[in-house]
Amino acid sequence: MSKGCIVGWAHSPFGKLDDPDVESLIARVSGEALRHAGIGHEEVDGIYVGVMNNGFSKQGFEAAQVVLGQPELAYVPATRVENACATGSAALYTALDFIESGRGRIALVIGAEKMTAKSVAETSDVLLSASYRKEEGEITGGFAGVFGRIAQNYFQRYGDRSEELARIAAKNHRNGVANPYAQMRRDFGFEFCNVVSEKNPYVAAPLRRTDCSLISDGAAALVVADEETAETLQRAISFRARMHVNDFLPLSRRDPVAFEGARRAWTAAREKAGISLDDLDFVETHDCFTVAELIEYEAMGLAERGEGYRVVREGLTEKDGRLPINPSGGLKSKGHPIGATGVSMHVMACLQLMDEAQEMQVEGAKLGGVFNMGGAAVANYVSILERTK
Repeated sequence: MSKGCIVGWAHSPFGKLDDPDVESLIARVSGEALRHAGIGHEEVDGIYVGVMNNGFSKQGFEAAQVVLGQPELAYVPATRVENACATGSAALYTALDFIESGRGRIALVIGAEKMTAKSVAETSDVLLSASYRKEEGEITGGFAGVFGRIAQNYFQRYGDRSEELARIAAKNHRNGVANPYAQMRRDFGFEFCNVVSEKNPYVAAPLRRTDCSLISDGAAALVVADEETAETLQRAISFRARMHVNDFLPLSRRDPVAFEGARRAWTAAREKAGISLDDLDFVETHDCFTVAELIEYEAMGLAERGEGYRVVREGLTEKDGRLPINPSGGLKSKGHPIGATGVSMHVMACLQLMDEAQEMQVEGAKLGGVFNMGGAAVANYVSILERTK
């Protein structure tokens, strides 16, 4: 069976963009990704589009919108994929399944979201659909409130880690200054992130504004091809391993601070890749909220449960640390346009592995990890990536 490889990509800026809708965001990146890969429209066998939507726009059927910007792709099968905040990775993995099944040689993957056209209240309500509304629909603060409750539970069990959350926020904002695609390219510093103030109020205590990712517009695209085709092209990033593990949707059905699905995905990916964490040169992880990144340290195996704070205090995940995490600035700095995020994270990893990340570059990066999750660690995707051409 031929494995799928990433052979090209494109990435829009993230932020409050002038693009009026998802259609225009898709058009920004689709043709550019094909050009970057050196692929003609006539060579594309399948299109996979990741958009959550779920109320951000009355216009659905996003897969059919690709050809409005790229009419040469008319008649190519196109499918929309949705899996909450992991929608982008779900689209990518579906494309890889298509390639590895032998049904096609080349696929175009696009992730996009237009979030800023709605009010904050409307956006919060849309995002709450990534939780279990029957039990969690009345939580104050929307999805931030869900993670605020997770943080409360974590602090009750393991102690107040507000300082460590502020250090994670400061790290990611510091890294994001170097990311030309990032929505927030400002180094706020630890003190600002650690102090509740008029400019940094509680959003959902104990989470402050600097603990929460941004409401964003944006798009990213990847071109994937089978190994034989990739050998004829300019570049190839291969998957040493890729894993998808789901967990229970209701927080009441599981330990909400364990991220068990994430732990299982990381364990399975490491085993399949035949590596330990020490073999990884960097990780792009899903810091929708700083407490998520803290718990993910434990889920990936950097620390025992409840001891993620040690990772922060020892500086292990700083850009010059043992395992740089989110050298791109992560969702915290880069922004989090839901459908685009998983695709974007893989683009950031590809830039590192191609030694093309410029000021974001982790020196000598040869093997990278990506962790993208949907909901509160419900849909968990782990990719282990390496450059093969």
